Amino acid sequence: QVQLVESGGGLVQAGGSLRLSCAASGRTFNLYVLRWFRQAPGKEREFVAHISLTGDNTYVADSLKGRFTSSKNSAEKTVYLQMNDLKSEDTGVYYCYAPPIGPGAATWGQGTQVTVSS
Repeated sequence: QVQLVESGGGLVQAGGSLRLSCAASGRTFNLYVLRWFRQAPGKEREFVAHISLTGDNTYVADSLKGRFTSSKNSAEKTVYLQMNDLKSEDTGVYYCYAPPIGPGAATWGQGTQVTVSS
């Protein structure tokens, strides 16, 4: 079983920056990918970024390119989401996600709140 812990959220003014972290622990031996999603109030959860822990297949949602970037520390099974030039519409809960490993279930982190004030 994989556990995910996000951190780094908070309150920031529009135009500011935040860096989120997601640390995976537990049975991570076959964990190759982590993803970021976010959910704004009253809206569905949406994809933010895909990070390969073993290669270079890393990308951010098209609508966020230029402002959001992702990075990783593969050895520590930790991924990061650097968010710049934040806008009020970036407000929401940001979740880390690990796809199923073998027959296991997917894993979601508890989420970290990002609030951007205009």
